[in-house]
Amino acid sequence: MSLYYEDQKPEAKARSGAFLRERIPKFLGYFERVLRQNPKGPNHLVGDALTYVDLSLFQVIEGLTYAFPKAMVNRKAEYPALLALHDAVAKRPNIARYLASPRRLAFNEEGIFRHYPELDSAA
Repeated sequence: MSLYYEDQKPEAKARSGAFLRERIPKFLGYFERVLRQNPKGPNHLVGDALTYVDLSLFQVIEGLTYAFPKAMVNRKAEYPALLALHDAVAKRPNIARYLASPRRLAFNEEGIFRHYPELDSAA
């Protein structure tokens, strides 16, 4: 855990494979089920108004799509409610303006979501 990526590429490749096969389906599947079971409708994770949870899930989907674009293209069909929530958040007027503005910080190789093409798998 204390090594740089460059010092542990084989281990990173093995771990990212497990992440794509196990963790993404486990957690995104959970949120998909919660969205579908919301008695107020599948537009929000909790209740019937936008919350920090919805914003956080938006950012998780954005980040995973940046970090693992091939894997997420293949996975998105498995989570229609979660992706509908993501798209609804992105279309909110103030959020859409922010996303299109120069104030938005782009994903990069310094943040929590990093893209290393050799770790992304369409499987």
